[in-house]
Amino acid sequence: MAAGERCAAAAAGMKEDFEIIDKTQVPDTAELKNVEKEKEEAKWSAPILSLAKKASENLALSYGSALKSAASVGLISKAVSNDSTAKTTARHHAMEERANLMNMMKLSIKTLIQSALSLGRTLDSDFPPLQQFFVVLEHCLKHGLKAKKTFIGQNKSFFGPLELVEKLCPEASDIATSVKNLPELKTAVGRGRAWLYLALMQKKLADYLKVLLDHKHLLSEFYEPDALMMEEEGAVIVGLLVGLNVIDANLCLKGEDLDSQVGVIDFSLYLKETQDSDGKQDGDITAVLDQKHYVEELNRHLSCTVTDLQNKIDCLEKTNSKLQEELAAATDRIGSLQEEQQQLKQQNELIRERSEKSVEVTKEDTKVELDTYRQSRQGLDEMYSDVWKQLKEEKKIRLELEKELELQIGMKTEMEIAMKLLEKDTHEKQDTLVALRQQLEEVKAINLQMFHKSQNAECSLQQKTEAISSFEGKTNEMMSAMKQMEERLQHAEKARQAAEERCNKMKQELASRLDTCRQQMSQLDSKCSTLEKELKSEKEQRQTLQRELHREKDATSLLKTELEQMEGLKKELRKLQDEKQQLEKVCEEQEQALQEMGLHLSQSKLKMEDIKEVNKALKGHTWLKDDEATHCKQCEKEFSISRRKHHCRNCGDIFCNACSSNELALPSYPKPVRVCDSCHTLLLQRCSSNSS
Repeated sequence: MAAGERCAAAAAGMKEDFEIIDKTQVPDTAELKNVEKEKEEAKWSAPILSLAKKASENLALSYGSALKSAASVGLISKAVSNDSTAKTTARHHAMEERANLMNMMKLSIKTLIQSALSLGRTLDSDFPPLQQFFVVLEHCLKHGLKAKKTFIGQNKSFFGPLELVEKLCPEASDIATSVKNLPELKTAVGRGRAWLYLALMQKKLADYLKVLLDHKHLLSEFYEPDALMMEEEGAVIVGLLVGLNVIDANLCLKGEDLDSQVGVIDFSLYLKETQDSDGKQDGDITAVLDQKHYVEELNRHLSCTVTDLQNKIDCLEKTNSKLQEELAAATDRIGSLQEEQQQLKQQNELIRERSEKSVEVTKEDTKVELDTYRQSRQGLDEMYSDVWKQLKEEKKIRLELEKELELQIGMKTEMEIAMKLLEKDTHEKQDTLVALRQQLEEVKAINLQMFHKSQNAECSLQQKTEAISSFEGKTNEMMSAMKQMEERLQHAEKARQAAEERCNKMKQELASRLDTCRQQMSQLDSKCSTLEKELKSEKEQRQTLQRELHREKDATSLLKTELEQMEGLKKELRKLQDEKQQLEKVCEEQEQALQEMGLHLSQSKLKMEDIKEVNKALKGHTWLKDDEATHCKQCEKEFSISRRKHHCRNCGDIFCNACSSNELALPSYPKPVRVCDSCHTLLLQRCSSNSS
């Protein structure tokens, strides 16, 4: 640390005239030795050698004093051991890093201020000294950061401590909200860089960092104890940042990719060309040493960037594998969706065909209705033409006809009211239909329960028979009502025919008496008025009869639908009765099987002693237990209540009744016993061989 400070002080004391060379021209240790040999061969002068010796002595003394000061503060323990030496080396390495970063920050701030003042305008984001300043500041903020473990891996981000500024200083809330609202930023590194840009534009970067340093107990969650922000170098850097308030910057954040930028320090901005002068050799040696430190710092930064890139590659590989899995799942989903789409297309085609058929049927119905309407309209027009021809000459008749038209308009309004009432009736009947459907669903539920509750079946059947009888009575009543309505229609048609005959007679009388009875026009006018009134009344009667006919037709259609429903109910009842009979048959079969099982159990208890004796004789065969066999050994059919288990008395295996229906006399049994088919054939073969 002391060596770095002395080097920086020497560089500042000599009017900041560093020996600046390119990165490619930085000499290695072997090259330095060769240069020293060449210089010895060129016979350096004694003052230059003395200056080099003094510089090396000063470096050694500074290193020793730094160690002593660290030991006096308590950083290094006096007891020298392996652990203590490792700790001291780590602390000394951290001290060197802090010193180098502080010197780099000094150089970057100085070059930025000088270049900005010489430029004489506001700085853009493309200005190289400004870019290098942000890179150096990012390295300073990253020094000593604690790694946070996530599901992807370890992550180091300096945006975490910067978020504390919003809580400590309410003025920084605008910066935090604007950074969070930028959709282009996807990583914490990009958000931290954007935060630094905005703070520099507000000229409050030093103030915000000073607030952080005043609350070091909060920074301890993010930084190690020997980090730059936790030591005195952080306060020095904050003091240097105050000088940046002179600069005006206008930085655009929308167009830049702050997430993927690689922060590498470019030392070519801070290095100058070498000047051959004998009077400044001490400055040359210090410059070479500083350059060596810069190169070491550059190597360290490059190694850090390499590790960061490797971590990013690992993360990208993991994300790539996840994306591939998601792709496979997405392809499967797309296939399933395509199949569903095809099914939906087929359903749509079926629905379209049905709708087209229904539209055609409705069109045909409308055509038929239009034809009937036109025919009726033609008949009415003919009637009107006849009336107009008869009463053209008379004005009174025309006025009366106008009155008739007004009356017809009133009739139309009455017809509309009647239609509305009919619609209400239809809605009520639809409600009754819905109620009847609900009742049907309830009946179906009761029918389903019939399978499980055979005892309640008789009661429900009686209720349904009563309902059927009531429905039959209703149908009979409706049929009688239909007959009465037909009789009324016939009477109405007869009355209409009589009225038409009267009209014809009156017309003939009028035609014959037109010549003779012109003098009696007044009487004829009165008679015509009476006749027109009668016609109106007859028309009204005809309309009422037509309405009654429509109502009766609707009632007949409803009765037909109810009859169809009754037939469906009868069919369901028949099905239920058939199912009930089948269930009763199954119950009887099961009862018979249970009775047989009881008989067999009683017989098996009696024959247990016989079986024990047979087991003694059949030592070579194993007698299977009932629990061990679930299927017949020969036909492999599963045993049930109807298909029972039977032991073969010869081999001891379990078979069904069909596979063990044979009986033979065995030496261990006095009577013929049950034997399986295979044992039956074997025993018959033995008997035939013995007899032969």
